[in-house]
Amino acid sequence: MTTLDTLAAGPGPGGPPSARPSIPLRRIVTTEVRKLFDTRSGFWLVAGVGLLALLASAAVAALASDAGMTYRAFTTAVDYPLTLVLPVVAILSVTSEWSQRSGLTTFTLVPRRGRVVAAKAVACVGVAVAAVPLALGAAALGNLAGSSLAGIAPVWDVTATSMLTIVGSNVLGVLVGFVLGVLLRSSVGAVVAYFGYALVLPALAVVLAGSQAWFRTVQPWVDLRYAQGTLVDGTLTAAQWEHLAASAAVWLLAPLVVGLFAVVRAEVK
Repeated sequence: MTTLDTLAAGPGPGGPPSARPSIPLRRIVTTEVRKLFDTRSGFWLVAGVGLLALLASAAVAALASDAGMTYRAFTTAVDYPLTLVLPVVAILSVTSEWSQRSGLTTFTLVPRRGRVVAAKAVACVGVAVAAVPLALGAAALGNLAGSSLAGIAPVWDVTATSMLTIVGSNVLGVLVGFVLGVLLRSSVGAVVAYFGYALVLPALAVVLAGSQAWFRTVQPWVDLRYAQGTLVDGTLTAAQWEHLAASAAVWLLAPLVVGLFAVVRAEVK
């Protein structure tokens, strides 16, 4: 029986497509997690995070002074590659449906595009959360090895609260990459935009804050990188939480709404 004959015969025992249960969100999330590692670019980006974490720990152990060889120094060094690489992983996860022309298949299987985007968000945040304990473990090994080579007692100056704020900081970074991917839907454009946000805008903000008094007052409310830095520094005050929420609304919530509107209406080829 041909495909046309099957369609002409009407719905099968499962009933019409509209009556069949949709694919569970849990299954879509696991699929998106697997897709993060299936491609060579995604695999080597994630593997590169671990390699860079080990190299950062080795650099601190080799170059830091005895007084500067603390667990915080190692965690700061290890956290840097996480903040650069993990958002790129999130960008590629979102833009793959357009850049690799897999969107037609994905959105045919799951017509409600919002569910796919939500699954990608959960997958990216999950990878970010899982990567932090591994990075902290690499920093701990570096602290032990460096202190042993220097003949000093290891200094453990990172509290459990600080570890949680590091996780929060990395999740925010991943969400920035995710939002840029949803907004631009282009791998190259989103990656360039992210590195501009991560490397160029902070330098411009420092210059502007040093020369303009009005911007120094406004900066905590609109500069997400500035507010994100307070997470890594330690416990936040009530005012700093307000700054973080306001800047996140500017850089995450508003662009995400625009991007989701475009994703729902964009033509998939």
